[in-house]
Amino acid sequence: MARVELVMPKMGESIMEATILKWRKNPGDSIELDEPVLDIATDKVDSEVPSPVAGVLVEILYKENDVVPINQAIAVIETAAGAAAVAASPAVQDTPVAASVPFVPTPAAPAPAGNNGGRFYSPLVRNIAKEEGISGAELDQIPGSGAEGRVTKKDILDYLQNRKSSPNTAPTTPAFTPAPTPVPAPAVSVSGNVEVVEMDRMRKLIADHMVMSKHTSPHVTSFVEVDVTNLVNWRNRVKDQFKKQYGENITFTPIFIEAIARAIRDYPMINISVDGTRIIVKKDINIGMAAALPSGNLIVPVIKNADYLNLTGLSKQVNDLANRARQNQLKPEEIQGGTFTLTNVGTFGNVMGTPIINQPQVAIMAAGAIRKKPAVLETEHGDVIAIRQMMFLSLSYDHRVVDGSLGGSFLRRVGDYLEQFDPNRAV
Repeated sequence: MARVELVMPKMGESIMEATILKWRKNPGDSIELDEPVLDIATDKVDSEVPSPVAGVLVEILYKENDVVPINQAIAVIETAAGAAAVAASPAVQDTPVAASVPFVPTPAAPAPAGNNGGRFYSPLVRNIAKEEGISGAELDQIPGSGAEGRVTKKDILDYLQNRKSSPNTAPTTPAFTPAPTPVPAPAVSVSGNVEVVEMDRMRKLIADHMVMSKHTSPHVTSFVEVDVTNLVNWRNRVKDQFKKQYGENITFTPIFIEAIARAIRDYPMINISVDGTRIIVKKDINIGMAAALPSGNLIVPVIKNADYLNLTGLSKQVNDLANRARQNQLKPEEIQGGTFTLTNVGTFGNVMGTPIINQPQVAIMAAGAIRKKPAVLETEHGDVIAIRQMMFLSLSYDHRVVDGSLGGSFLRRVGDYLEQFDPNRAV
């Protein structure tokens, strides 16, 4: 018999650790090749870890809710003789798996400025330190409970909580955007007829991200009303042919993304991020689309280089990402790298919304429900009132770097592209 270590897979370029959510197998259980053994989670995505071999699970090295570095052995599988070295399964890419080979830690990522001790900090810890204005010297003083004294997310959050309650400790705030003074949350009464429900892991992450976005960016929202009658009529006319020809349903989302990508080319300063006092202009147009999960949470898969895809390509990507999002099958890289986000509040029957910016982007557009409404049309014979397909678009943007002129002009340009949709466009 050979013993093979199952290791924590690498889940993306910037992911250095993951949390074990649930073990699907117990010691003594038989495992098939590529059968899911456990569920893990990072700050980006949840995923299954399949077995790279067939055998019997003989030992579990970490418990549920433990945070484990990538490439660390998490379980031992006993296989038939001759399986001394095996390749990782396709679902666990770039992860070495070998029998009876001691774990060798991955080289540490560059430490924050001011760190002279070469101490390892995960990207998540460094991001929290940056957002909270913790200097490199201050970060070096935080005791770590992780492997080899590593500072974990819990360590830095505990430190921040203690620092806020200590009157003698003044945090170092970053230039340009001072950290806001924490405001204690109001006390909530749990007496009476109530039910207390603990947030799940994803909801906690979403809550933290939304609060951070509001603290980071002064939000402004602009609105336009758009006549999309030609667009709606075209889709109704070609949807059966499109399905037959390409094997895909044609929805409004890829049409919206196509218009957004064109407008970003016209107004590239919407496609930026802010780093202190520097503006980072993104040359790639990567559009994130907010997708609702069965749990009610939202996730934002990203269509990379959307401006290079035609409507068919956009439809295939939109449908594929939305389907796999609902099945919890997205890869970490598929929810990273977005430069602009679209959220379709119309799918919930809402006519408009004021979405929160998906940091570190500077703008997010919401598409409202399409409704038949009476509208005034200008004709060669004078103005007439007609029934038209109308919708509202709204754009929330970071007023530090996007002024009303730019934000309003960009949103109006998206609306213009939708209104000018060619009703005779070929499929």
